[in-house]
Amino acid sequence: MSDHHSYHLRLACHAVWSGGVIAYPTEGVWGLGCDPDDAQAVYRILAIKDRPMDKGLILIGADWAQLEPWLAPLAAQDIDRIQASWPGPNTWVVPHNGRLPDWLTGGRDTLAVRVSGHPLARRLCQHLRKPLVSTSANRSGQDALTDQNAVRWQLGAEIDYLLPGRVQTPGQSSQIRDLSSGATLRS
Repeated sequence: MSDHHSYHLRLACHAVWSGGVIAYPTEGVWGLGCDPDDAQAVYRILAIKDRPMDKGLILIGADWAQLEPWLAPLAAQDIDRIQASWPGPNTWVVPHNGRLPDWLTGGRDTLAVRVSGHPLARRLCQHLRKPLVSTSANRSGQDALTDQNAVRWQLGAEIDYLLPGRVQTPGQSSQIRDLSSGATLRS
């Protein structure tokens, strides 16, 4: 990893650790992120997006081990099925550990989780040493942003840091699948 990248990763982590909201590239669209344990930061993201809390949010992690403490114990074959699709643009809706706040879960007993296929998003979670909220960088009802300059122009005044980078497959959101039903909720 270049010094340039590690410098920007350190600044992004500092913003998250200080209760900030950051923008960062994911597989297909730019994401808004914050510390999932920080209620004020999560509420700021919901306000920036004008997104209702009851929709719930996605958490991304560097690997399965970062996400597992947030989840209910799963059968080995379910874990294998999830891990076989990661890292990549595959979000899974799985039962959580029962101790998560409504601002993350939307009041459901499930949580949407992903190990991102974007190397910068994964390195960000490694540096943070915990998962990160991941929701598309756009206002509700508007197209998700795929370009760093568009994010800076539309949301720059409302976020604390923008981690420079590019999306991999512009415009393609992650697929969302429900673990218990097997249904694809967003393809």
